[in-house]
Amino acid sequence: MGTLKVKNPVYPLLSVISAVLILVVGLVTAKTLASTCFAAGVWLLFLALGYWKSCLAVLPFALVMSGIFCGVTYALSRDSVTTFAAANRILAISVAIIPGLALEPMLLVRNLSGLRAPRMLTLGMMIALGFFPLLRKETKRIREAMKTRGAGNPLDPRIFHRAFLVPLVVRLVNISDTLALSVETRGFSADDKNYTVYRDVKFGIKDAVFAVLLVAGSVLAVIL
Repeated sequence: MGTLKVKNPVYPLLSVISAVLILVVGLVTAKTLASTCFAAGVWLLFLALGYWKSCLAVLPFALVMSGIFCGVTYALSRDSVTTFAAANRILAISVAIIPGLALEPMLLVRNLSGLRAPRMLTLGMMIALGFFPLLRKETKRIREAMKTRGAGNPLDPRIFHRAFLVPLVVRLVNISDTLALSVETRGFSADDKNYTVYRDVKFGIKDAVFAVLLVAGSVLAVIL
């Protein structure tokens, strides 16, 4: 996932809003050709903004999922319009996840902090962003330990419970305590007091152009 990040991404909060807007417009206009044109246009827009890694990464997902859902939809309905709408919905989902794939999560935290969002929200995001990578690493370590000890078939409920689930729960409790202490010792507080952001995220001209083009494309897709 780290290889999909963009050096100069779109304004973080705008990225989240754009993902929601793309998905809504794509689903609302799914039965029209305008939906296909809208998805293709937004994909090209992201490509022009430097999101080429994320744009290429979603293509296999879009092709495979479109093939599966279109095949199932046509087999059940025998309706080409419904099948076309299913393909457009998959395209909308594929394009909507592009900004999320390329966005550094910490930038979103800094963005919300700069906008003076509630500290409980930003602190929760910081803890969550630190928790899930650790969870993935601990899961991998436990699975490797199971293989090393020859624990047996992990699909066996008894083996899964004793060799995987119990160690994972213990590690999660320890990780939760460590993350909470880490936040506290670094001086973070849930109180909405005056605080500064190390690197404030600015809304630039590129972000304004992107927003205008996206809104204009959304309006045209809905009207047409």
